[in-house]
Amino acid sequence: MHTVSFPKLGLEFHINPIAFSIGNVHIAWYGILIAVGILLAMFMAFKNCKRFGVNADKLVDVVLGGLIGGVVGARVYYVIFSWDQYKDNLSSIWHTWEGGMAIYGGIIGAFLVGGIVARVHKMHVLPVLDIAALGFLIGQGLGRWGNFINGEAFGCNTSLPWGMTGDRIVAYLSESKNIMALTELGITVDASAPVHPCFLYESLWCILGFVVLFIYSRHRRFDGEIFLMYLGWYSFERMFVEGLRTDSLMIGKIRVSQLLAGLLFAACLLTWLIIRSKIRSAHDDNYLRCYAYTEQFEKDEAEYAELQKLKADKAKWKEEKARIRAEKKAAKDAKKEKSPAEAAEAENTETKAPETPETEETSVPEAEKEGE
Repeated sequence: MHTVSFPKLGLEFHINPIAFSIGNVHIAWYGILIAVGILLAMFMAFKNCKRFGVNADKLVDVVLGGLIGGVVGARVYYVIFSWDQYKDNLSSIWHTWEGGMAIYGGIIGAFLVGGIVARVHKMHVLPVLDIAALGFLIGQGLGRWGNFINGEAFGCNTSLPWGMTGDRIVAYLSESKNIMALTELGITVDASAPVHPCFLYESLWCILGFVVLFIYSRHRRFDGEIFLMYLGWYSFERMFVEGLRTDSLMIGKIRVSQLLAGLLFAACLLTWLIIRSKIRSAHDDNYLRCYAYTEQFEKDEAEYAELQKLKADKAKWKEEKARIRAEKKAAKDAKKEKSPAEAAEAENTETKAPETPETEETSVPEAEKEGE
């Protein structure tokens, strides 16, 4: 149990980070909030799949892969930039319940693994990234309240009405190693005075971002635009809020997340402006048209539905797989029988452009010409 208070607002909360226990297993509120955020994100994603041109059945695997990639990525990112904390006790790397997850690592891991799974399923990756980006905003907006429950993710001193304090905050800012680290950055913090509630800033920014980008998504101009805007939106906020925090991951005197946020924001803004400029100059409504608005999407969905119907009939699906295997084997055997010269000649023939078809006049038989 610990206390978090907002002195100028007259608010004080006595919080137990553990929601409940089952035997020796403790379920933390932080984990519950993350889980609820994920469920809300999944609900939004599956409800809007068709609007983004994403197959709902295939998306299930993408989400599962993204979750695994997100957890691993968040931990790896944190460990890399906090190596001094783990180098003498490598087994503690696996102690994720003790804390130590970085949101940027989670974003990188989730999008990387999720993108790979989407490619394996032969999905269009950019629409998947668009719908995932909206889900991330929901998850981050809710998940940051886990920091409030844990009494973490706070900044330096502030005189603003919503300044917060608490016993865990005071204990962290009173530790000599933390005082020394902040002093090296030229920051002096009074442990007994209120500090910025950075978790609150990020939560509100992400929720606002979800509303703005969800509305804009109905008018998106190209696949990947929402993903690009998400990275820019989140990075813009992180550039400023990270500068307030007292628990940043560092490289020397550089805040890692702040540097990454600045680079990402600049890259996303520049990329978005270049693509929009190309679309305007093309004067073509079909230039970079969203996959969900193309005939190809409807065709792919119909073919997938037929495939699922075929798979449901186990006998027919078994016959179909046997036919496909037989065709592949026949093609492989035929290729083996050809001499190297014949194989090369056949390959050249396939790559040649088809001859110009005969016109009506040239295709008329000679006898008919004479009759005329």
